[in-house]
Amino acid sequence: MTFALRVMRLAHAEGLALPAYATEGAAGVDLVAAVPESSPVTLDPGERKAIPTGLVVAIPEGYEGQVRARSGRALREGLAVLNAPGTIDWDYRGELKVLVVNLGRDPITLCRGERVAQLVVTPVVRPVVVEVESLEETPRGGGGFGSTGR
Repeated sequence: MTFALRVMRLAHAEGLALPAYATEGAAGVDLVAAVPESSPVTLDPGERKAIPTGLVVAIPEGYEGQVRARSGRALREGLAVLNAPGTIDWDYRGELKVLVVNLGRDPITLCRGERVAQLVVTPVVRPVVVEVESLEETPRGGGGFGSTGR
């Protein structure tokens, strides 16, 4: 399904690229850092920060935006999205900020206009919650973390 993702640019994002797909097959649009040119953000190992994008988006009703890490930066630098995927509800109208953490060994500097994350817009299914007395058994049962082997 194709629809327009309406984006409002805030003053501190003036001159920055709008979210865009990097390739024909990309699932997410890239989000860039809307930090001042004169004040890049540096994250020391283990440090986390909210990085402004300077954008407000109108996710269509029935959809959500998922903020995800960019795989290359995660592999090379250890830059991760802290609450991955971060959920943007359709009724949120504040600035998109990316909660990042440096899981690497070296400081990471994020400069103005640098790609920091990606946004994937996906449908949401909202089931009705019904309390029951019991649930049907399955072969796995209550086996959790690691219970199916390596």
